[in-house]
Amino acid sequence: MIWAQSSDSWPIFRGNQQLTGVSKTDLPTQPKLLWTFQTGDNIKSAPVVDKGKMVIGSTDGIVYCTDLQGKLIWKFETGNAIEAPALIHENTVYIGNLDGTLFALDLNTGAQKWEYETDNQIIGSANWWESGGETYILAGSYDYFLHCVDAQTGEVKWKYESDNFINGAPACSEGKTYFGGCDGYLHVVDIVTGKADKKIDVATYVPGSPAVHNKMAYLGDYDGRFFQVDIANEKTSWEWTDEKTTLPFIASPAVSGNRLFTANHNKFLYSFDNDNGEKLWEYNTGNRVEASPVVAGNKVVVANMRGDLALVNVDDGKVIWTYEIGSQIISNPAVAGGRIYVGAYDGNVYCFGK
Repeated sequence: MIWAQSSDSWPIFRGNQQLTGVSKTDLPTQPKLLWTFQTGDNIKSAPVVDKGKMVIGSTDGIVYCTDLQGKLIWKFETGNAIEAPALIHENTVYIGNLDGTLFALDLNTGAQKWEYETDNQIIGSANWWESGGETYILAGSYDYFLHCVDAQTGEVKWKYESDNFINGAPACSEGKTYFGGCDGYLHVVDIVTGKADKKIDVATYVPGSPAVHNKMAYLGDYDGRFFQVDIANEKTSWEWTDEKTTLPFIASPAVSGNRLFTANHNKFLYSFDNDNGEKLWEYNTGNRVEASPVVAGNKVVVANMRGDLALVNVDDGKVIWTYEIGSQIISNPAVAGGRIYVGAYDGNVYCFGK
């Protein structure tokens, strides 16, 4: 089942199950800093927003839940650093830590519902799928497995083995889950059975999460190549590289209509035509980018590792607004309800809006 994302919700780190990085909200052209919230250590996780709450993990090992004014509602100690973004679904928070434990917490109280152990760290977001009245929670681990557990109980449904670490989140669409791993393959797995549907040799090492849109998958690799993958025909339909830099694509792409947006360690945010991979424009952010861009209306939100946050025009890449947080940002913002929420290395979550 596909969930209809509302404009005031950003319940998974790329906004929806297909991980397309598109928000339904409109942002002000000159957002103001509304509040900050301090955690106990660096933030490498991404914030998520649902039902009037913002949830984020910190490398202090704690999951924090605030209201939309930045006031703490609850916190939960997981026992190890958190780099993975949370997933909020049906009033439950699903989040993994560097122990490799996946936790299910009550969104309203922070009470633990269950925990599930993998054999190595979890640094990517979980995702979900509903079929036949059952909800499946999927998460990748450095134990090489994609794990699928029952949303209610945390009981394992299946484990699918890849050939290397799984860094990113799996995308979910049409009963299948899609993920790239450090083994360089795009894996397509049936969510109900856990059986491989396809294993497409694409890249060298995929550090980010794929976006799935119109039966195509979009992903970048560590060698600076970016791909559109035709899933049905199991082949790359186009590939793009900046020959001058060949630096990694750590960020995950955003796909909106026939436009694609992605960013690279070479400091640039790019826009491509999905159909043919033609580069439409580029914007130099001024520093390396690992945080995935987010599209909201006619704006792209991008953050870099110097701590600059920018809004860029979707059509031409011209900068609309910038703000200097001044502390490294490596995880993408949550964009919901006319606001931007972003976590930085100084341990703060920043909320911008009007």
